[in-house]
Amino acid sequence: MDSALSDPHNGSAEAGGAANGTARPPSTPEGIALAYGSLLLMALLPIFFGALRSVRCARGKNASDMPETITSRDAARFPIIASCTLLGLYLFFKIFSQEYINLLLSMYFFVLGILALSHTISPFMNKFFPANFPNRQYQLLFTQGSGENKEGGRGSPAPGSGLTRPLCPEIINYEFDAKDLVCLGLSSIVGVWYLLRKHWIANNLFGLAFSLNGVELLHLNNVSTGCILLGGLFIYDVFWVFGTNVMVTVAKSFEAPIKLVFPQDLLEKGLEADNFAMLGLGDIVIPGIFIALLLRFDISLKKNTHTYFYTSFAAYIFGLGLTIFIMHIFKHAQPALLYLVPACIGFPVLVALAKGEVTEMFSYEESNPKDPAAVTEGSKEGTEASASKGLEKKEK
Repeated sequence: MDSALSDPHNGSAEAGGAANGTARPPSTPEGIALAYGSLLLMALLPIFFGALRSVRCARGKNASDMPETITSRDAARFPIIASCTLLGLYLFFKIFSQEYINLLLSMYFFVLGILALSHTISPFMNKFFPANFPNRQYQLLFTQGSGENKEGGRGSPAPGSGLTRPLCPEIINYEFDAKDLVCLGLSSIVGVWYLLRKHWIANNLFGLAFSLNGVELLHLNNVSTGCILLGGLFIYDVFWVFGTNVMVTVAKSFEAPIKLVFPQDLLEKGLEADNFAMLGLGDIVIPGIFIALLLRFDISLKKNTHTYFYTSFAAYIFGLGLTIFIMHIFKHAQPALLYLVPACIGFPVLVALAKGEVTEMFSYEESNPKDPAAVTEGSKEGTEASASKGLEKKEK
């Protein structure tokens, strides 16, 4: 996971050098300000809209939009898994040809990027479809089991009996419609553009889609889990940026939309500019899922205010702004979570202390909609209700 804010305009080694090996001319103050401001704005958009969509996602019953809940155990293991992944990528780039690795990664993120961008633009595109658009429904379903475990197979209940068939473990259950297919086609155009040109705008479209989907679909089950996750990644980020050159090396070698970039020489070279400042998606998604959790906590208080959401959102702006300022002063890539984590946790906790709601904040808990126990219990209740309705019909 790339989680460093990098300023590659300082020297040819950082910037990658010109094609003939000469150093790049220094960026203008206007170009630097435009790049930093654009990165900040691009970071805020997926957090804000992803948090709003996470509320609808938590309330929704569509299996294709079911959130993935992060528990405290997941949060504790995540920095270790991220470290192993980062080190593995670093060794791969040192041992094998960077060209072939990036070719494989490009194909992988080409597919993921199209799906993520399609899911992102679907709610916006629905407003442009005419009312008479033939919007057919589809479902992609893969289940485990055969024979009596399949609908209509041996042992299935008779139609109209009011009983349901035995549960089959679902591997994939994705519901979509014709409008989603149109969005998929439009996203494929961006995907081909990225695959052929690796243009920074196409990279950012995919990066924004990944970030928004992450904030929307990754849910922390409580504030304590969020503190564990952010605290662990705080250490992870500081170590891999300040302790080694691993993260910065991977970020610069990894030709995939895992970072947002913006050229500092845009004013001089236009859309063909190539002197980029970059922000890792980890610096957006990780604080973003914590901010989204606080929005859902705000709603659970039923006070018609979003105090903790706006506080944490302002804290994110402050933390990222401080990161950019420190990086500009010291001319060195900064671990953004070093500044974001204390701000995003500290500001809301101080507000909770002032309002006397610390206990409510840390006792707030979200259930996992994918929990087998919850699914089994819900299915059992549904089966019993259907059975009772079937018996009542027979009695009548």
